[in-house]
Amino acid sequence: MSKVGSAPSPTRGEGIICLDLRSNNRMSCRIRGNQLQRSSTKLTTVTALTVLALIAFAGNSVFCRLALAGPIIDPASYTAVRLITGAVTLWIVAAFRRKESFQKSGGSWISASMLFLYAVTFSFAYISLSAGTGALILFAAVQITMIAVGLHRGERPETLEWLGLFIAIVGLIYLVSPGITAPSIIGSLLMAAAGIAWGVYSLRGRGASDPIGATTGNFLRTVPLAIGLILLWLSTLTITPMGFLWAALSGSITSGVGYVLWYAALPHLTATRAATVQLAVPVLAALAGVVVLSEAISLRLIISAVAILGGVGLAVFRRKSVPEPQEPLAAVVPTSTRE
Repeated sequence: MSKVGSAPSPTRGEGIICLDLRSNNRMSCRIRGNQLQRSSTKLTTVTALTVLALIAFAGNSVFCRLALAGPIIDPASYTAVRLITGAVTLWIVAAFRRKESFQKSGGSWISASMLFLYAVTFSFAYISLSAGTGALILFAAVQITMIAVGLHRGERPETLEWLGLFIAIVGLIYLVSPGITAPSIIGSLLMAAAGIAWGVYSLRGRGASDPIGATTGNFLRTVPLAIGLILLWLSTLTITPMGFLWAALSGSITSGVGYVLWYAALPHLTATRAATVQLAVPVLAALAGVVVLSEAISLRLIISAVAILGGVGLAVFRRKSVPEPQEPLAAVVPTSTRE
């Protein structure tokens, strides 16, 4: 029997210290403790999925540069191997998710065409661009495309959004403007085209009920297009085992598995957070280019990166500060189509 006026001894309930010995309060403490533990585990899982997905997307630029910097594979073969291995990987994942034979796929031929156009111009652009420069141009082109489409559809940006868009465009113009450290104009135009295609692909995929299934369908539709590209490039094909390896890793791991990881994390991220973390992809690609490829980071690239990432961040964050009934945007990562 407890003495009158004596303090209750603390009871620990799954990480929560309870000072009330009454049975119902001890049970409440245990429930709260279990909820906090589950919440912490969920946060850790989402963080891990997000980080791994961002590393995978930055890895696309690194693998492409590794393959195309030397004469170990041509860009057409690289594109074809990447798309085909990505399609196979996603097909396997989709089949396991449904626990049955994957028979009917989502997606559409229009979205598949945009995906194919992105992959082709991405590969050819990296013949002459560094990993960080290519990723930055891609990111800027994607975001500018998505914002421009929003304007065309009647969205009315506020002053800070216009300012952010202006800063980003100025940063992109400065990056590709003539000069000793300027990137290849042809490579820059090709990467900008890749970004526009990716942006259109992403916009078509907003609100997809089964993003992995739709992405799988789009990848599968690119296979005949990839084979056609190989046939057109047949006379100049160059492919070695190492070149094939880099392309296959890009298709299966940094594209296929990367998309699965991203789609697993995306439902747990707000639109603002999804846009925020994607700002890290060009930075990760540039750092990987320095470490893995021994690429130099010029002052021009640093200034452009600050302007582009800062401007896009300002525009996106300002737009998301007002609640809207819309799905998260995929900036560097395409969401799959809703068809």
